[in-house]
Amino acid sequence: MAPDADAGKAAKRADPFAPLTSELLPVSDGHEIYVESVGRADGTPAVYLHGGPGSGCQSDHRRLFDPERFCAVLFDQRGSGRSRPKGSRENNTLPHLIADMEIIREKFGFERWMIVGGSWGATLALAYAQAHPDRVIGIVLRATFLGTRTEIENGFLEVLPRFHPGLSDDFLGVLPPDERANPIEAYWRRILDPDAAVHGPAARAWHDTEQILSTHASSRTRLDLASLNGSRALPATPFMEAHYFANDCFMRPNQLLAEAAKLESIPGIIVQGRYDLLCPPATSHALAAVWPGSEVRIVESAGHSLYDPGVRDAVMRAIADMASRIT
Repeated sequence: MAPDADAGKAAKRADPFAPLTSELLPVSDGHEIYVESVGRADGTPAVYLHGGPGSGCQSDHRRLFDPERFCAVLFDQRGSGRSRPKGSRENNTLPHLIADMEIIREKFGFERWMIVGGSWGATLALAYAQAHPDRVIGIVLRATFLGTRTEIENGFLEVLPRFHPGLSDDFLGVLPPDERANPIEAYWRRILDPDAAVHGPAARAWHDTEQILSTHASSRTRLDLASLNGSRALPATPFMEAHYFANDCFMRPNQLLAEAAKLESIPGIIVQGRYDLLCPPATSHALAAVWPGSEVRIVESAGHSLYDPGVRDAVMRAIADMASRIT
């Protein structure tokens, strides 16, 4: 994991967003975490936490960080993306992810770092910061998700039928009639079933419904029911989401709000889409109310996705502003 010779001079690199380093880092329990760094080796330390859980980092996430200003670390969480064993849910809990972050931080020799994460990445960011507040110099969140069952039920059982009634009918219709009284639990049970004939349609339906809810102006508003039993590749995120959500994200009830006082010495910026159907503004507002060092920045005409109009720019601006505040 040796950096390039001119790693501290990002502007001289042919592609300043190309990784400085990349490796599979052994952590524990047989897991290896894919980790990369970008920017300059002597830049402001930062770490990016992807969503899902289960999605993995993308090359565009590197571009959220000014390469002349940051040494940003990106990694695929256990079982996600390029990490191995791929898709493994064994020894894969929130405390494991927090411990992995500490291994990564120590690997890079960072005493403290900025934490950036959206949606599930925001959950992990808050949980890590509450476990290790002395290791965090600032936090930038997008689309606050506190990891509670109430939030998930609100999205799929309240918001979905209110804003997408046809899609809600499709979502429920994938389940047998006797399972529709408790559809969230039924979906998780089916997604985690080892039989491909059971988990395949459920995973595709969950993924596609979530994708539609994630975008303010989605190109689709209904499920393609005929494709749910087809041969298209299975998405990865529903399996990790079902694992985490069925276990209450391995947290105590309302843990992140209850322990928000641990964040009082850490500044925070929360970027929030006005029309986020999965992680609504009320959640960010509730967090900010118990986190005195934080501010909420609303992006109008945007929903949940990082790529809804204005959201990505707002996240980049928040990261730059936080760096100016802490350095």
